[in-house]
Amino acid sequence: MNIDSLKQVCRGPVIAAGDADFAEAIHGNLWNRLIPDRAPDAVVKAADEDDIIAAVRFARANGVKVVVRGGGHNWCQPSLRHGGILIDLQKLTKVLSIDAENRRAVIQPIISNRDIQKALKPFGLAFPTGHCPQVKASGYFLGGGMAWNPTVWGLGVESLEAIELVTAQGELIKSSATENPDFFWAARGAGYGFFGIITKYYLKLHPLPKAIHGSTYYHRLEDAPAIGAWLGELAPTMAPSVELSQFIVKAPTELKDTASGQNGWLCMVTASAFEDTRDAAEAALRPLEKPPVRPLSKSFATPLDFEQLFDASGSLFIEGARCRVEATYSNHSPGEMMQAVLPLLPKAPSASSVFLFTIFCGPNIPAPRKDMARSMSAKVYGGPWTMWQEAKDDQANTDWHQAMITTLRPYNVGYYISESNSVERPASVVESFTAEKWQKLSDLREKHDPDRVFFGYFDGLADK
Repeated sequence: MNIDSLKQVCRGPVIAAGDADFAEAIHGNLWNRLIPDRAPDAVVKAADEDDIIAAVRFARANGVKVVVRGGGHNWCQPSLRHGGILIDLQKLTKVLSIDAENRRAVIQPIISNRDIQKALKPFGLAFPTGHCPQVKASGYFLGGGMAWNPTVWGLGVESLEAIELVTAQGELIKSSATENPDFFWAARGAGYGFFGIITKYYLKLHPLPKAIHGSTYYHRLEDAPAIGAWLGELAPTMAPSVELSQFIVKAPTELKDTASGQNGWLCMVTASAFEDTRDAAEAALRPLEKPPVRPLSKSFATPLDFEQLFDASGSLFIEGARCRVEATYSNHSPGEMMQAVLPLLPKAPSASSVFLFTIFCGPNIPAPRKDMARSMSAKVYGGPWTMWQEAKDDQANTDWHQAMITTLRPYNVGYYISESNSVERPASVVESFTAEKWQKLSDLREKHDPDRVFFGYFDGLADK
């Protein structure tokens, strides 16, 4: 591959293996600092759509594979492959338009969940973004979009109306349910195996709820199974506007003494109600005021905005950490799963780890739709997020994480492709889809990228 020729056709920087800034180019914006030993032959930091087109056409002409990086937040770093060209989209950061009257917006792919909501707030509008403030639109949509307010707004991709993308042939096209629909179907949930590079997203917006309120409860670690069982029974009777989660976290400062006998762990329950009046929010949250076990501390129906929601979510998933993650779907009681892992929790080697279940509220669990690749649906979503700081602690945390996911695996019905270790366990990719949708994805890839210009789910990832 002639790197000089690639540099001539791209406006943005092209950095080759061996260049002084190559390590920073391939590792600098990765969220997970547990970095694998995989590297491309070159990185194109695309300045615009023309650079993407030029890089894809160059790769196609030279028999070189392409992989795409959006925000670099995927925990198992599938944007790092052995060889090929990494096209980095980190410069595509604009909100291109907001049509408040018609509740529409157009964005580039590298805008964070936090920044989307911040741009829409002055117009009294919102979008079903994801929870982690730093995650960019690119990976969020490709994963299907686990959103705030999910049982009212639905998945993020359900409020996606169209995309623009560069195909494996190096053509810029628009795709929607009626125009080039194959790409639109796949882009909504295919994850990092998508056979194109999305450059624009067309969003359908929603009115910003006027009364977002949240409640938080802390319980002893040993009470987590009883609380989980109660939440599992309560959730179907609660208002769909409530987003309900049960965590195992390290105790806040004021409760550290209480949790000292359990390695600092406590059970935390959070609930956010997305309503338009305080009375409605309080009514939606009030069923949580009667737990089977008295909490150690609580706060009820505190007014919130998206900035505060992002701050709270971001504080749980720390930047600059070494991470292992396994996010799964289950129809079992969260209490049953809490009971299964309870013996392992006091043995956790890291103080940064989080164990989470989100329990969908209301009588109707969001069902998988046929018009998108996104497949999984269940009563409960979550798993262990194992995070630590030092390389010397890699093995201890890896072993503990493995024990957690092995214990939970019998309860799983599927995986979230954007938050599971599909590199080390490739079966997690297939198990992120129904059999029918997995076959359709495979057929569409064969149809639209027969020459395999884009790296797929599995190639270029194995240890050498």
